Order: sequence, then structure tokens, then C-alpha cells
Amino acid sequence: MNPATGAAAADPDRHGPAPLRDVLHTLRPGLLQLAALPPLSLYVHLPWCLKKCPYCDFNSHAMQPGQVPEQHYAEALMSDLESALPLVWGRSVHSIFIGGGTPSLFSPESIDRLLSDIRARLTLEPLCEITLEANPGTFEKDRFRAFRQAGVTRLSVGVQSFNDTHLAALGRVHDRAQAIAAVNEAAQAFDTFNLDLMYALPGQTLDQVGQDMATALQFAPPHISIYQLTIEPNTYFAKFPPPVPEEDIAYAMLDHITELTAAVGLDRYEVSAYARRGHPCRHNLNYWQFGDYLGIGAGAHSKLSFAHRVVRQVRFRDPLRYTAQAQMGNAVAQDEEVARSELPFEFMLNALRLRHGFALRDFTERTGLALTAIEAALSAAQDQGLIERDMQRVWPTARGFDFLSDLQALFLSQ
Repeated sequence: MNPATGAAAADPDRHGPAPLRDVLHTLRPGLLQLAALPPLSLYVHLPWCLKKCPYCDFNSHAMQPGQVPEQHYAEALMSDLESALPLVWGRSVHSIFIGGGTPSLFSPESIDRLLSDIRARLTLEPLCEITLEANPGTFEKDRFRAFRQAGVTRLSVGVQSFNDTHLAALGRVHDRAQAIAAVNEAAQAFDTFNLDLMYALPGQTLDQVGQDMATALQFAPPHISIYQLTIEPNTYFAKFPPPVPEEDIAYAMLDHITELTAAVGLDRYEVSAYARRGHPCRHNLNYWQFGDYLGIGAGAHSKLSFAHRVVRQVRFRDPLRYTAQAQMGNAVAQDEEVARSELPFEFMLNALRLRHGFALRDFTERTGLALTAIEAALSAAQDQGLIERDMQRVWPTARGFDFLSDLQALFLSQ
């Protein structure tokens, strides 16, 4: 789950527009004392898809091919970015993630212009990772190579499954043959790429999970993200739930996936992510390490740190309303400071997803809090066998990974 899409957050449109927080107001003295600012990423949301998948609760909107208002929306994105620049002035960006929706609906020429416009306004680090989400249903020969030439350094291909029956059950617009062709071109065009897969699908068996993984692994992907199908509120599947495997079978599927990936050198470095050495997703690592991210685009979320506070923002969700508001310099629908009491849980919600956990120093630097703020919860987690720790780091045990929600909940403010 990409945090900048913020699928679980309340709909900001209900609360009406909120003016962009004045930077002097944001920099005023406060209770926190952040010794340094974390790395900064940029998330760009392109919200259109060919069709809405029945399981999807992201801010995505069905649109026919050729109807994506690329130029108009891109202009709104740049207006949004320019309005936000005072909040990140002087900071460099170490990763960009273009997500959706289906960003590969946009032409390579539009992505090229988008990245050029971003470079004109922000300083990108020399090895800035630039990821674009792409779906096999939008694949055509040489399209992925054109995205590479436009400046994209990493492609994330939303395969979900290589089984035609399961793809149909998920409402995907591509089939097995298109998925294989798309992954093959991604492997040829990019030095690093990701495959998005799902398991515990309607009617899926353990053997079929193994078949999906065998097909995926034949392309030697540097990175795989794999998620259990969950029934989210306000989706078609929530109204008409499909029959999915029981929880014990889903656990067996995940164990099988972990065994198969480990056998070919893919390390499970995060709950849902497996990577070869040198190929973890830098952008998502920044989320999980409680780094900062500026989100632009319809419904995008931001988390920004300042000397004395941490702020979260949400853009307007509806693309048409977002476009109009952004062009007026007011794309932000919600803008609020994270309460001091909520920071431990906010940090742990992300950091404990990592197999190697987090450095204690990072907690103090990125929350501005002393370690005493989490000592009681750490002790409880250790007593329950959910974490291990030493003088420098904390990391989840195998049991902690299996019962991650229980572990994270120990850090909720009382």
C-alpha cells in the first residue's frame, strides 16, 4: 500500500477547502525539537484507469482511452507544486513515484514533459529514483522503452496474476498473454522493475499461487510486491463479496511465496515486498522509515517535517475539483499538525513493517521525542515476543511479522 494515496483516510471534500498553511505559521516555535529533516520524496497522482477494479479503494476513476485530459491536468499539477514550494524550499528530492490510477495511460511524451517541469521546480538528487506504475492493459510494443527514455528509472507493473480466470474475477482489463508480454518488455527496458501480484484470490488454490510465482520468477524480477486480497469498504467487492480462501490457507500461501522468493535470492525486506540486493524501492523505504513526502494530484497525501512539528496534508479527491482548486493555488483540502501523542504510533505503523526494523536514533530524529515515549510499549512488545532489540535497533520477530497489527497497536496513544 502506497501511503501517499491515503486510501484509508476520510474524504477531505466533506470538510471544504483549507488554505495552504502559511510557511511562517508552520515554522513557528512548538513542542517538538527535530534535530534534522528526513529525506524528501515526491508523489504524483494520475487518477484515471480504463475501468475501476471491483477490489480497488484508491482514488481512481474510469475513463476511456484517449479521454485523459493530460495537458490540463499536468498544468494543475504544476500549479499545485508551485504553491507547495515554500514548504520544501532548499530541500532536494531523492525519489519520485508516479502512481494512480493507471499512469501508463498518459503518453511517454506527457510523462517526459511532466518530469521536465518537475526538474525545473525542484532539485533532484543525482541518483533520484523515478518510478512509474504501469498496467499490462495499456501495454504496446516499445511503450515501456519510451517511458525509460522520458526519464523513468523504475517501472512497477500491475500484473496481479498470470491466471486468466483470476484476472477476470479481479476485473482486470488484461489477460495472461498481455501480462507476459508486458513483463518481458519491462525486463528488457529497465535495469530495475517491480511486479505487483496478489494472492488469496477468489477460487485460488495453493498450487495456483505457486504457478503464478513460477511465471513471475522466470523473468528474474529485481523486486516483487505481493498483497493479500482484502475486501475494502466502499468497493464493489464490499457489496458483493466473492468467495476467498480461508485465513489459514492464505497464511500457507504467504509462507509458500516467501519460500519461493528466498530460493531465488529475493529478500523479504518488508511485509509485502521482496527484493534482490541493491533493488529495494527507495521511495517506499522512505515512507516506512518515516521520511517526508510531498503529494500532488487528486487525493494525494503529504507528510512534511519542520523544526518544531510534523504536518499532514490531503489534496481534493475529485479530479475536476482538484484541477480547478490547484489552478487557483489552493489544492489542499486538509492541513493539520500531527499531535505529539500520535507520533509514536505514526512512526511504528511504518517502521515495524520493515524486517530489519529501525534505528532508535531515527525515532528520536524523526519524531522529536525522547525514547522514554516508547519504552513502555517496547517492553510490552518484547515480553510478548513481538520484537527484539539492542542498544541501537528494534526489529520485529517472525511472530511480530505474523501479528503486525497487534504489535503496532501497542504504540497507540493512551
